Amino acid sequence: MRTKFLALLLCLAVLNLTQFSTALEAKDDGGYNVVYDGGSIPGLKTGAKLRLYIDSNQIRIMENKTLVTTLAPSTIQDISYGQDVHRRIGAAIGLAVISFGIGGLMALTKSKKHFVGLTWATGDVKGGFAMQCDKNDYRGVLTGLEGVSGKKAVDSEAMNVKN
Repeated sequence: MRTKFLALLLCLAVLNLTQFSTALEAKDDGGYNVVYDGGSIPGLKTGAKLRLYIDSNQIRIMENKTLVTTLAPSTIQDISYGQDVHRRIGAAIGLAVISFGIGGLMALTKSKKHFVGLTWATGDVKGGFAMQCDKNDYRGVLTGLEGVSGKKAVDSEAMNVKN
């Protein structure tokens, strides 16, 4: 019994040291993880994982360690925000195979995706793109973009658009 307890304690200590060293390696560089959802940035495909950096004099978009584009905050024309809310039907069906009750409960839950759109114009050259932000980061992205550009973000759900 005593040996098992010491082995468990040693495993927990090693696990905590591993997590501590990983936390030291992952330093916060002030950027945001986003996913490219489409737009006019050449060379990027939908679903590309990017890092967005918002500085007072520039907005940088990087893919891995490669600079994709740089925008001057004064060129930003519009900032928009929207959500995609959907039910987790696929996960519910998968869980229903194992347990019908859990699958039924899962079908009642919803998932939200947060999207931020950005358009800019530099002389005659206009561009824009949409990005999916993490649920913990989208407010920071919006606040940062509003702060450096002086533009207010528009909630796309609040706009009355008739098809």
